[in-house]
Amino acid sequence: MSEQSSALKAAPNSPNSASGSGRQEPGGFLSGANPDDNFVQVVNVVKKFGETTAVRGVNLSVRKGELFALLGSSGCGKSTLLRMLAGLESVTEGQILIDGEDLAQMPPYRRPVNMMFQSYALFPHMTVEANVAFGLKQEGVKGGELKDRVQNALKLVQMDKYAKRKPHQLSGGQQQRVALARSLVKRPKLLLLDEPMSALDKQIRQRTQIELVNILDTVGVTCIMVTHDQEEAMTMANRLAVMSEGQIVQLGTPHQVYEYPNTRFSAQFIGSTNLFDGHVVEDEPDHVFVETPDLPVRMYVNHGITGPLGMPVTISVRPERIALMRKPPEGSYNWGRGKVSNIAYMGGYTLYHVTLDSGKTVVANLSSLAIGEIDSPTFDDEVYVRWSASAGVVLTS
Repeated sequence: MSEQSSALKAAPNSPNSASGSGRQEPGGFLSGANPDDNFVQVVNVVKKFGETTAVRGVNLSVRKGELFALLGSSGCGKSTLLRMLAGLESVTEGQILIDGEDLAQMPPYRRPVNMMFQSYALFPHMTVEANVAFGLKQEGVKGGELKDRVQNALKLVQMDKYAKRKPHQLSGGQQQRVALARSLVKRPKLLLLDEPMSALDKQIRQRTQIELVNILDTVGVTCIMVTHDQEEAMTMANRLAVMSEGQIVQLGTPHQVYEYPNTRFSAQFIGSTNLFDGHVVEDEPDHVFVETPDLPVRMYVNHGITGPLGMPVTISVRPERIALMRKPPEGSYNWGRGKVSNIAYMGGYTLYHVTLDSGKTVVANLSSLAIGEIDSPTFDDEVYVRWSASAGVVLTS
């Protein structure tokens, strides 16, 4: 590890992979051999503003060194939860603990927490160097230590060459790096990021996501970020929590949440999906058959649900799991016939909208290679959609 990253280090690098270690307990807490699994704990937290409940009994545990994302649409409670962690909002009920320490009676300026705001909040009249040094000066850090810590922080984010510039002389991406350096230089136990990429255009945002993850991994700081951008959360986070109406509706790794949504909301909010409503006609430990008015055949999913026959369910099938065919498929499940009603060329792939005989529209995501293999269907062409038994996920809520 470089000298500058050692000087900033607030916690050891997480030993966990993106999938993490330990076993998920109800309420989002983790059990396992690693005592750092519950480094940040949110316990039955409620936040009310008058008669309005913004956060409803949230339980959450974040590992030491983890980059955790709170994902949801505007008004879901994610920013309120972040502000309670920072101490900018009080907790109505429940507890928030960091490294075993209860933050309830601790004012914001004493918490081992630093927050990087969406607007970056840099002082326009100060140089880059002075912006980064500001928080340390407030804490009484002086002389050589102040200079070294500021210099190391700027080196870490590759902004040491711009130390004498002022914020208006920097690009949006450079301003973000300065704001990050200012947050990390105080060596917080927990770093909070509020929509960290929202001010950047798409091309810069994609590059900066990777850079930011690498910096945070080098420092080893525990980080919780808030975003409404699904791609951002999927790209950056070790784990994420999907929030709706003040509650966590699903928690897991990006792969778990995307591939195995537990509700219609999660399935639709994370990426895009095709939803088929129907009822259970056969349920076994290793498969389930569902009849739906949207298809001429049954739907077959290779996992059971332990539900009664006739139970209403929804099957989620991601667009990239759907194949197009010119000829009727073999087999008696998981296919439908229709006509191409819309085509959206996306560069690396093409989205085909197929209106089935039942009137339902199914979206298929096809690569250029797959399109070539079926002779490039165009508007109003008759095609068949098909997917495998492993492509569907049964949703009961």
